[in-house]
Amino acid sequence: MDQKKNLQCSIREYQAEDKDAVITLFRNGILEHVYPAFFKTISHPDQIGVTLSISMAGYVLGGSSYFMALLFGGAWAGLIYYCCYEIYEGYRLSRMATDMADIQASFLDNPDNGFWVAKAEVNGNGVDEIGQDERDGSYGEVPHLIVSFAYRKKGLGSQLAHKVMEFCKDRGFSRVVLETSSPQTAANALYSKLGFIQTSCHSNTHVNHWFSKLANIQVMHMEKYI
Repeated sequence: MDQKKNLQCSIREYQAEDKDAVITLFRNGILEHVYPAFFKTISHPDQIGVTLSISMAGYVLGGSSYFMALLFGGAWAGLIYYCCYEIYEGYRLSRMATDMADIQASFLDNPDNGFWVAKAEVNGNGVDEIGQDERDGSYGEVPHLIVSFAYRKKGLGSQLAHKVMEFCKDRGFSRVVLETSSPQTAANALYSKLGFIQTSCHSNTHVNHWFSKLANIQVMHMEKYI
């Protein structure tokens, strides 16, 4: 049982042949948050009230039509889902157009930056990935930490997080910062377990303002002194 919970893995720097696996993992790891974000939003008491009100409006405008009630309510739920999708897809595309477009240049050509992959040593080739880059010379940032779904809850995320913290400490950084979002409950629990504390939060998701308002996703900044 202990072996299952603490799966051993080999952690090494990113190599060119890792690109396809890393990009696939990055895409899946970002977009998997769409449904939890949608469920969290649509199940909020305020949203339940709005959805019921819109369904009732459809019922009345449709001449006591249950079909129109379902249509109006479903359309509203669909809009909420679309907003959640656009927030995470927009983030993914922005990263793919910047640092993830050229991992070598963005992370590895600078000695103060790093990008690691981890492969489990038991039956499979699941890849974890993490990137770290310098901001102002006094702290390091973790822009990406993604674990393949099949290898979660086995200690791989913790191993990678410790790797990046050691990297930052060796380079004289006094703290490590990261950005996460409220629907990422498992990741947020891991960060808290590792000693990260939330320093601020906001709803600016860098997409359409109304998308952010409707989805009600909180972007959280966390940090840990090392």
